[in-house]
Amino acid sequence: MLKVEHLTKIYEGGTLALEDVSFEVKDGEFLAVIGLSGSGKSTLLRCINRLIEPTEGRITWNGVDITNASQEDLRRIRRRIGMVFQHFNLVSRSKVTTNVLSGRLGYTNPAYSLINRFAKDDHARAQAQLERVGLTDRDDHRADALSGGQQQRVGIARAMIQEPEMILADEPVASLDPVLAHSIMQYLEQINQEDKVTILCSLHFLDLVEKYSQRVIALNDGKLVFEGTAAELDDERFKDIYGREAERIG
Repeated sequence: MLKVEHLTKIYEGGTLALEDVSFEVKDGEFLAVIGLSGSGKSTLLRCINRLIEPTEGRITWNGVDITNASQEDLRRIRRRIGMVFQHFNLVSRSKVTTNVLSGRLGYTNPAYSLINRFAKDDHARAQAQLERVGLTDRDDHRADALSGGQQQRVGIARAMIQEPEMILADEPVASLDPVLAHSIMQYLEQINQEDKVTILCSLHFLDLVEKYSQRVIALNDGKLVFEGTAAELDDERFKDIYGREAERIG
């Protein structure tokens, strides 16, 4: 179980991104994180694996205190937490296979990782994950030669090669058209259901939230303003999240 307790993040300069946020996520759950741009969604996800350092509060995962973990312990924790980014975060000039293999860096001797030297087993894992997302015929292509949807599938394969127990997906479909968005969400749903990987996914579109999430939390100005199921997101709660003038379109 993931437990976030009284999490606060204040950026340098005084910007309050998160304020006293607390919630829990059960193992194997698919949790959607919603809210306006700037509400704190990305900060929240990045605090969980300490890509951003929290200012106050505590994050524990299966009894391990992430917020106070040493750098060596954090390296081991991050092996089990995959990350999928809105803008893919691929090395554009590198081959698809190389990008996927980078998900094994936490398991690789640092000296070998500098020269992209990976074990045969890791190459086999990379091919298996590329097959899963339908990209075995693109393994030798440069990442920047792929479409946006294909690049995000590479990002998912890179996360899955870590053999994670949890994936943090930071607006993974925000830059994709609706058809591709559903395709990417279906991959995440499959990983959640078949591999029992816990998914925390920040989203904008309520149709995706309703279709794919088991539970929802909402942020507004860095504060937790809703926790429940998508079915409980009535018009009043919708306006609490998105503002009085907001119109629900999906």
